[in-house]
Order: sequence, then structure tokens, then C-alpha cells
Amino acid sequence: MQRAALTGICGLLRGGARPGPVVSWQLVCLFHTGLRAFAADKELLVKLRRKTGYSFVNCKKALEKFSGDSKQAEAWLHEQAQKEGWSKASKLQGRKTKEGLIGLLQEGNAAVMVEVNCETDFVARNVKFQQLVQQAATGTMFHHQGAKDQLTTYIKRFMKAAELSQLRTGPAGCLLSDQLALAIGKLGENMAITRAVWVAVPATYYIGSYVHGALPADNPALTNMALGKYGALVICQASDQSQKSNLADLGRRLGQHVVGMAPLSVGSLEDEPGGDTETKMLAQPFLLDPSITLGQYVQPQGVSVLDFVRFECGEDPEIPEAEQTQQRLTQEENAS
Repeated sequence: MQRAALTGICGLLRGGARPGPVVSWQLVCLFHTGLRAFAADKELLVKLRRKTGYSFVNCKKALEKFSGDSKQAEAWLHEQAQKEGWSKASKLQGRKTKEGLIGLLQEGNAAVMVEVNCETDFVARNVKFQQLVQQAATGTMFHHQGAKDQLTTYIKRFMKAAELSQLRTGPAGCLLSDQLALAIGKLGENMAITRAVWVAVPATYYIGSYVHGALPADNPALTNMALGKYGALVICQASDQSQKSNLADLGRRLGQHVVGMAPLSVGSLEDEPGGDTETKMLAQPFLLDPSITLGQYVQPQGVSVLDFVRFECGEDPEIPEAEQTQQRLTQEENAS
């Protein structure tokens, strides 16, 4: 009604009519009231658009549907996007997803590494896709939060796509499968939360980590995440003689070595030094100083390398049988 009155007033003024004093005052009041209502509507629209990321057209439709109630409008927008996302996900299913990101998250004595895939590198650089990677990492960390206390040795657990889809992003969070559908609906590409690994260590151990090809965190909410194309976690045990202050830098160098040299096993300090084709980590030439082996690098520093995990975006995500056996034995040891 206010907008109709405002339109009528504008037309009257444009027509050059000269209303009497009383009518003029009433029209002026109504004119200003209409302007305030229009400004308020516009402000609501802008806020809803900024908060949800949906188009202005859809935000306007939602506000009109619920008479300016932004909470109801937001809920309705999410519901519609969810339906659209699932519909689009089913249509895009089967399209190859070889691009994407590795996400790494560390909290205290635990770390998570996830792989989330999409069709193009362009989408991988989109903040909404990066938020999905973060949700996958936080969901994995939340799922295991009760298992990292009172450890006697390290735990390493792998998760595949089917299991990850049923995780929640937090205590009252959404299912990762729903968040995946939302992202597909918004960005228009096929995507997959492909795999994850969760690692936790007792007090005498530590986790080295590294992500290669790391992307800058354009969104402040992503500052706790490391995102890139390759990632590594290295599980180490430090002796009493090792310098605790240098462990973070040492862990990063070990992670760089794992990413760059792609070892298949840890090996032992007694292994003969190998060349570029060596697959045992401790016998490989150290990536940052090829004149020595990795074992020769870590031994004087009082550090023992126990295990590692390496993710490369787009590689075959199958967990080797040996890793599954090690995972089962580690869980049994901690349960006993």
C-alpha cells in the first residue's frame, strides 16, 4: 500500500498538480513513510543476499513470500537450494572429478587430512568450495573427538566417501552429504568428498605436516585450514635430547620430503642408502639435502619417524591392504 501511495504521489508531483495545504502535508508524510519502508526493504534484501550468497531475485522472492521475515526467508532459501542441489547432483553424477583440494586441519594432538574433488580448478579456488573442504575436515575431527584421550601409541584411521557422507559438521551441524549437495547446487559442478585420514598421538609423539601448492586464505574463517594439491602427515617420536622448539620446523621438512619423494614405507635406519627410485623413506636421499639420506638427517636430532600419510589430489583413493591391517592393529592395541 505504501509503495502504491508513493507511486501515486510521484505521479501527482510529476503532473504538476497543486494540492491544498492539508492534502499536501498528508502526501508529504506518506511520501517519507514510503521512502523509509522502501529503504528498509532494500536493506533487508542486501543483508539476506550477503549472508546467504543466493541471488537477489531469489532473496527478494523469499522476503516477499514471508512478508519481510528474514529468518523464515533464509530457511526457505536453504530448503530450496537443498532440493535444487540434490537434483543437480543426481544429474551430474558420473562426471569426472579429478580437480579439487587437499585440506589439512590440526588441533592439539590430532590432525585431519581430507580430499574433496570437483571438475575444474576454477571451482577449487572458489571460497564456497573451500568452505566445503573445511566442513569435511571439521566433521572428521568432530567424529573422532572422544578417541584421542589417554593414548599409549598413535592412531591412524582412514575414512572413505560413503562413511564421510554420514558425518555431521558439529554437535548440531548438518550432514556432509547435505552440505555437498548445497555446494553442487551453488557451483554447478559434480563434486565428491573422497577420503579422509584422522591421526592422534600421545604426549611423547608429535605430528609433522605440510601442504604443497597452498592457497591463500581469502576468507578469515579458513585461516585454521591449510589447502593445496598435495598434503602429508608425519608421525614422529621425540627423544628427551631433541629440541622441542624445533619440532614444528622439523615436522614441516619431513612433510615436504614425503610430498616430494612419495615414499611407500618408512623403512629403518639400517637400510642401505638408495637412489631416486628408493621407496623406503629413511633410505631415500633427503629432499632438501640429497647428499644425505633422510635417516641421516633425523638421527642426530633425536627424532624417530614412525609413520606417514601422503595425499595427492586426484590420485586413486583406495587404501592399501597393508594400511588397513596397520589401522586395525593400532586400534586393537589402544583398546587393550
